[in-house]
Parts: sequence; C-alpha cells; structure tokens
Amino acid sequence: MTTMTDEPAAAAASRGRHWIDHWEPDDEQFWAKTGKKVAAKNLVFSILTEHLGFSVWLLWSIAVLNLPTVGIKLSVSEALWLTTTPNLVGAAMRIPYTFAPALFGGRNFTVVSALLLLIPCGLFVYAIENPDVPFWVLLLIAATTGLGGGNFASSMANITHFYPTSKQGLPLGLNAAGGNLGTSVTQLAMPPLIVAFGLVAVGWVWMPFILLAALCAYLFMNNLTKATSAYTVKEMAASTRNPQTIIMSILYIGTFGSFIGYAFSFGVLIKTQFPDIKGADFIWLGAFAGSFARPLGGWLADRFGGARVTMIDFFLMGLGVAGVAWAVEAKSWPLFLTAFLFVFITTGIGNGSTYKMIPAIFKTKSLEGVDATDDKAVATALITARRNAAAAIGIISAVGAAGGVLIQQTFRISIEESGGITPALLTLAAFYGICVALTWACYLRKVKVGQTKMSLAEAGV
Repeated sequence: MTTMTDEPAAAAASRGRHWIDHWEPDDEQFWAKTGKKVAAKNLVFSILTEHLGFSVWLLWSIAVLNLPTVGIKLSVSEALWLTTTPNLVGAAMRIPYTFAPALFGGRNFTVVSALLLLIPCGLFVYAIENPDVPFWVLLLIAATTGLGGGNFASSMANITHFYPTSKQGLPLGLNAAGGNLGTSVTQLAMPPLIVAFGLVAVGWVWMPFILLAALCAYLFMNNLTKATSAYTVKEMAASTRNPQTIIMSILYIGTFGSFIGYAFSFGVLIKTQFPDIKGADFIWLGAFAGSFARPLGGWLADRFGGARVTMIDFFLMGLGVAGVAWAVEAKSWPLFLTAFLFVFITTGIGNGSTYKMIPAIFKTKSLEGVDATDDKAVATALITARRNAAAAIGIISAVGAAGGVLIQQTFRISIEESGGITPALLTLAAFYGICVALTWACYLRKVKVGQTKMSLAEAGV
C-alpha cells in the first residue's frame, strides 16, 4: 500500500495517477495537510456535472409548453406524461448510479455520466426536427432525460467518501445545491433562449458544457481505492431493508420530494390559482431559493446536529404550507408567493440536514459495540459505515425523487376533486407533522444504552 504525499494523488502505479490508495479524512493531520485540498477539487467538478444533470433532467418540463410552436400537438394527458416520465426514470436511475462509483471509481463514472447526457440532448434535437414522430417515441426520448436525475446519486455517494463524517454537511449541501440549481437555471434561461433561437436550441445549448464537464472530470478528479466495492444484488437488497434506510427515505420524501414536486408544479399552481399572473416570470424563483438554502441546511446540521435541524425544519414546512393555504383562500398573490418561497427555502434546508444525518447514522450504528481502543476494528467499522451510507444514499435519493411524483399527484387529485389546492396543502401539512414526530421518535428521543439514556442525536446524528 502506498502512502499519500502532498500531491493530489499517490496512486496505485498499476492503475494510474488518478487513483488514491491512502485516504483517511477522519485523521485530522491527514485532512489538514492533504485531504482538504483534494476533496475540494473533486467537489468542484462533481458539482459541475451534477448541475448539468439536473438541467437536462428538467428539459421537457419547459419544452412541453412550447411544442405546439414546432407542430407537435399533444393532449393534456400526453403533456403530463412527458413531464412525469423523466421524474420516474430519474428516480429509478438513482439506484444503479449509487453503486457505479464504487464499481468503476468516482472520477471514471463522473466522466461516463456526463457523456451520457449527450443522449437525451441529441434525441431532443431529433424530436423537434421531426415533429411527426409517434407519441410513444417522444415518450421514450423524454424518458432518457432521467439519466440526468441519476447523476445526483452517483455524485453524492462519491463525495461522501472524500470528507470527514463531522464535516460532510456543508460539502454535501454544496454538491446537492449545485445540482438543484440546474432546475432553476433551466426554468429561467430556456424561455428567452427559445424565443431567440427556437425550441431546438434547448437541446444544442447543453452539449458543449457537457463535453467540458467530462473533460474536467477526466483531467482533475480522483478515484478512491477504499471507496471501491462490488456490491452484490443481495447486499443492495439488504440495504433496502435496513430500518435506518426506510426511515430516512420517508424523511427525504418530505424534503427533496417536496422540493422537486413543488418545482415541477409551481408554474401550474400559479396558473390555476392566479390566472392573471404571468407564471414564467416567477416559476424559477422557487427552485432557486430552495437550491441556495441547501448548503445552509448542511452547515446548520454540522453546527447543531442533523436530527435537531431536520425536526425544526419539518415544523416550519408545515407552517409554510399552511401559509400558502391561507393565501389561496385570501386570494392574495403577494402572500402566496412569499409563503411558497418560504416553503422552498425550508425544503432546501431539510435536504441539507437530512443528508448530513445519513453518514452520521451509519457511522454511529457501525461503531456500536466496537472497542474504541482497537484502531483496526475502528478503521474497519468506519469503512463499512461509509460504504453502507453510500449505498443508502442512492436508495434514499431514489425514493425521495419518486416522492416528487406523489406531491404532483396530490395537487392533481385535489384540483380534480375539489377545484382547488387547499386540501392538498392541508394534507401535506399533516404529513410534515408526521415527519416531525418520526424524527423525534427515532433520533431525538432518549433510549437506554448500557446504564445511561441517550439519543442518536447526542451520539452525533
């Protein structure tokens, strides 16, 4: 085993300079001398690729509004399928994408995942230039943008290995925020681009950036030897049955599911509740606010504990949607916009704090019963914790993304059954209340450990 020098990579000679064999981010001396610089470099280029992934993932949510301009006529049901299918595929892709960095190396798969984004962009151009294609072909083309949704899981799973458990909140928040911002960038930049150059430009514009991201990842990122592990189907299935994975999946539906569900629905909600307001001028604000709040959630979790921040945040989310419901009943557009932006901010904070919780939970569970004086046993437990957390992140992120579809369907059913969105908002407020209780019961409630009572939050979650 080689040891790492001050250079970014003292890698295994047989596999090239981009592989790092010795990586101990929880060692304070190693982290200060070498680890921090290398981790930051990998984070920057991870953010770039993930940002493009989200931008491509949301491509059809904007394009579908402009398809009639190129001669593609769709029913309302067909248009909804073109926006729902990418969300479903993106959620499903997060599971295999989680394990790809462990199988191929984080740097290697970042290159591949970036280049794969050329597929939905190229097919989009084909669809716009051939408006007579059958709807099922159009649906398959839209489905390929789900590759962009998968990028989140591989990026987050990879970056988890680079940072100390105690300092993961902020970098994971920044990494996710960079991706989430792709949502608002697409919603903000595409309408004027379409006006200036036509709908086909939506496909072409991302291609040079994708190639640049792949080149930067190839040249500057690293693979970590300790992060590589060939997960079997059995091990993947075991992770889905882990109680902590199940609990955090529910909580992540509440945070990220809400974020992406509201991001997809915001424009429609503005149009249905305030038809005199030009939604295109405001639709991007929600995702923008939520994205920028995500690092704040990670920072707060690093400072005060992920479980504490998450529980308080769910309470605030409940108040926020109640405020939106009040604004709808009062027919107040300023109050509606203010309350909804507050909700978006709380989803971002919750996204950051829940992701801080995941590695901390698995670290705490892995160290239970381990002799703290046995350095080898502790090191083995920490490696196991990181791998288990990386696996759980993919599953949790997939469930959370699928939860966005549930948010959309909640609004659809509410509008169809009652003619308004108030019942949906009250249902969501009740769900956030359940999340408050679940967070407290699982992570903040004190339970007997040996001769003392303590909560997982007190153990660092």
